[in-house]
Amino acid sequence: MSKTLENRHEFVLLFDVQDGNPNGDPDAGNLPRVDPETGEGLVTDVCLKRKVRNYVGMSRGEEPPYEIYVKERAVLNRQHERAYRELGIPLDGAEGKRKGGDRSGEAREWMCRNFFDVRTFGAVMSTGVNAGQVRGPVQVTFARSVEPVVSLEHSITRMAVATEAEAEKQQGDNRTMGRKHTVPYGLYRAHGFVSAPLAKQTGFSEGDLEILWEALVNMFEHDRSAARGQMATRGLYVFRHDSELGRAPAHTLFDRVRVSSERNGAPARRISDFRVEVEAEGLPAGVALQRVIG
Repeated sequence: MSKTLENRHEFVLLFDVQDGNPNGDPDAGNLPRVDPETGEGLVTDVCLKRKVRNYVGMSRGEEPPYEIYVKERAVLNRQHERAYRELGIPLDGAEGKRKGGDRSGEAREWMCRNFFDVRTFGAVMSTGVNAGQVRGPVQVTFARSVEPVVSLEHSITRMAVATEAEAEKQQGDNRTMGRKHTVPYGLYRAHGFVSAPLAKQTGFSEGDLEILWEALVNMFEHDRSAARGQMATRGLYVFRHDSELGRAPAHTLFDRVRVSSERNGAPARRISDFRVEVEAEGLPAGVALQRVIG
């Protein structure tokens, strides 16, 4: 692996959705998440991290040091137990109580070395078999749409039923009705932060950072479904500081990426309806801008 990250970073992520549901709310019938006061669409940080995890796991074959800790159908305590076994630390009993004192720090380091998402996003691994807690160097905000979005509801028909009982009840008319929710178009913006001091604690490296950029650019390309419509990363702008602690407040750098409308009151339906301007001149001393995409 490459050397541990030594520079603070911030980034602006732009992505869009067309005729899809970027992040349904299970507490609202899977409607697209929306700020009720402004009408702006929302996508949670958890949703974005899930897509990064899926991409890294798929592209790196789930092999150390790029295994994924939080994944579908995972039993987390089994990974904690695995850490103890690999380190030769004996466990006693079904709850995995340790013999010979607390060695959770060693298990924590092992988890950071082997799992990309642990050393990137952090994890609480003190459930049952204690492998400690990790505060991740990479944090991501909710994504918020640049303009208010419209949530549409569509009736859909399935020309089949699931059981014989349903078929008998419908007397041969095997159609079943359902609902589908979409956003006609939305351009979303999220902000991210990468802490060099926290990277030292987890072993997050320069190589890991490059994989993170790769995942943010490509995460929608391998996450297709009819429900999500068409989604794509449209911009990834990275501010790199020449020090661990940084040279400028993050919000002043984010303000340099501006998105404005390119139409006269008409509803947005494509990326060309917006203009993205990046103020690259006059950056604070010690700060460099990298356009990964856009």
